[in-house]
Amino acid sequence: MIDTTPIASIIIGNETDKAIMKEAEKVLVEYNIPFEVIILKPELVEQEIAKYATNAYSKGIRVIIAGSAGNFDFITAVANGIAIPVVGVPMRSTTSANNLESVFTKLQQPLSSAIATVALDSGQNAGILAVQILATNDANLTNQILNFKENLKNKILKANEEMSEIKFDYRTN
Repeated sequence: MIDTTPIASIIIGNETDKAIMKEAEKVLVEYNIPFEVIILKPELVEQEIAKYATNAYSKGIRVIIAGSAGNFDFITAVANGIAIPVVGVPMRSTTSANNLESVFTKLQQPLSSAIATVALDSGQNAGILAVQILATNDANLTNQILNFKENLKNKILKANEEMSEIKFDYRTN
């Protein structure tokens, strides 16, 4: 029987953020990582978010992916005072003047809230990083990630080769 106890947690700050975080889910599914998805509204008091995060380790969670558009304080609240690695997904916000509020607030995290941050709106990269974190203790996952990266490299090399076959009058390479 396959153990389906979640070892990863995806924490979403708002219903509207689900599409981006769905990309992280797809990666975890691809690598057969049991996970849970929780929506914890940023409006919840920080103590409630911290309570969830503090109990996550005893439930078997070993990595958390957290994202919320325009509210990186939410991700900080998740990461505050826990030893589980947190992968933060900054997202565009319709309420931010420059759409990058969550990126800028992420650049100034307190020492107690170390967060690995991926590219803006990149749930897929968050999923890959979470798998890499879990792979540090799992040779099978390590091999799967290395195969993924090798395949990605081969796709890029093939695309470059195909592009080099296209001739243009002013192309220099």
